[in-house]
Amino acid sequence: MVETIINIILFTMLVLTALAIVRIDSLFAAVMLSGVFSLLSALLFVTLDAVDVAFTEAAVGAGISTVLMLMTIALTSRTQKKATRSGMVPFVVVAVTGGALFYGTLDMPNLGDPNAPAQLHVAPEYLAGSIKDIDVPNVVTSVLASYRGYDTLGETAVVFTAGIGVLLLLSGLGRRRRKDEEGDA
Repeated sequence: MVETIINIILFTMLVLTALAIVRIDSLFAAVMLSGVFSLLSALLFVTLDAVDVAFTEAAVGAGISTVLMLMTIALTSRTQKKATRSGMVPFVVVAVTGGALFYGTLDMPNLGDPNAPAQLHVAPEYLAGSIKDIDVPNVVTSVLASYRGYDTLGETAVVFTAGIGVLLLLSGLGRRRRKDEEGDA
């Protein structure tokens, strides 16, 4: 019961933070609130016993993303330009996407259901074979580093490539900005 109340409080704080991000004009404040959003997400993942996902969310969402967005703000403007068009089309796209995602969850098993396919198919094999096959006492580590090692390597490569791409974009933006300033002088 207490865990459910904590989850509801965290989820409510997530929604309020998201609404504040959408409504605020200061890009710096939006970046800081997005870091808060990531930390709240990480806390929610911890309460749902997904500590590995929480760690990744805290590192990437609150850490790296916040730093990259602050670097972008340093190279661009600190305030958002006022929209000249109505925001109705993006709202409709988000609402339809959200509805589709919600519809997709209706077929999922309940949280913690012992008869869910993941609990009946691979989980018993991982739990039984983790120490015997890999000699690692932490099952999450054995799954991510050994059983699904190629998948984890692929995810790491995608994150690394995205980071390099953002850094290349930011470095090019700085050069273009200096050229514009030299041309104005």
